[in-house]
Amino acid sequence: MAHLRGVVPAAYGRVMALDLPDRGGARAAADVRALWQVVADADGRGVDVWLALGGSIFGQGVQRPRGLREMPSFAGDVLDPAQSHGDVLVQVVGPAADAVHAVAERIQEQAVAWRVRWQMDGFRAENRVEDGKGLALNLFHFTEGFGNPGTQRELADQALVRAGQGEPGWAVGGSYQVVRIVRFATELWDKDSVGEQERIIGRRRDGRWLDGTPTREEPNFAADPQGKLTPLDAHVRLAAPDRRSPPPIVRRSYSYDRGDGDKGLVFCCFQRDLVQGFEATQKRLEGEAMGKYLLTTGGGYFFVPPPSDAWIDALFTA
Repeated sequence: MAHLRGVVPAAYGRVMALDLPDRGGARAAADVRALWQVVADADGRGVDVWLALGGSIFGQGVQRPRGLREMPSFAGDVLDPAQSHGDVLVQVVGPAADAVHAVAERIQEQAVAWRVRWQMDGFRAENRVEDGKGLALNLFHFTEGFGNPGTQRELADQALVRAGQGEPGWAVGGSYQVVRIVRFATELWDKDSVGEQERIIGRRRDGRWLDGTPTREEPNFAADPQGKLTPLDAHVRLAAPDRRSPPPIVRRSYSYDRGDGDKGLVFCCFQRDLVQGFEATQKRLEGEAMGKYLLTTGGGYFFVPPPSDAWIDALFTA
């Protein structure tokens, strides 16, 4: 599947949320099928491309993925409707920015029935592989990606819907995708010392643990119950209190910079269950020390269908 192709995310990406003005009847089915074909034709030609479905594209009585709905606002969010949600999401990623942009613009030109609701370009600074992990440097100057699975099998286990989950049959093998546009208060952040930043994150800038645990191993936070080594409100500690049992998600995020100080993260993750994956982690992060440096302004919940077009018939058949 294009969204999980390779352990290391591509260096550049664009996400495009599209709306279909006419969602009903045979015409809508034809428009969705045409977009699916455009995406399928573009995938693998120097870039990876996939399509994900928003909850609004499903009609009444349709067998939608059971967890798919409009992304709610979480504590601290200020969601802008102009850059939130969408009938579908199309994502293009690749090793070169000009190739990603060219393919994305060609898809928009060919998707004549669709309207662009919002889009974002992203990049992964210092994108690389270390010990099987895809790492990159974010705009807070920290290396991230250590917590992701290191093999294709592990990626599939975390991200792909399984039979027996209570999902429609057509959805087995698909993934729930979460996109969050998170603005970083970089000027405020840079006023803090590196030591304070590391305590807020819960790691050194290069990924080393604060308690001295080697980078390739997982710390035992239970041995530090008072948070003397790793603060109790540190990002990594709240996100995964038991590092030996990480959240069941696959992160594929990109930095963005739109100028005029608007820069941050296009956070993206895949999972087989939204409640157990992203939502459980997000709720644990309420009250984290890093919260005052972050503002989520957009994004949405989507579902990446399995690699066939069988879902199109399910979409328009009650």
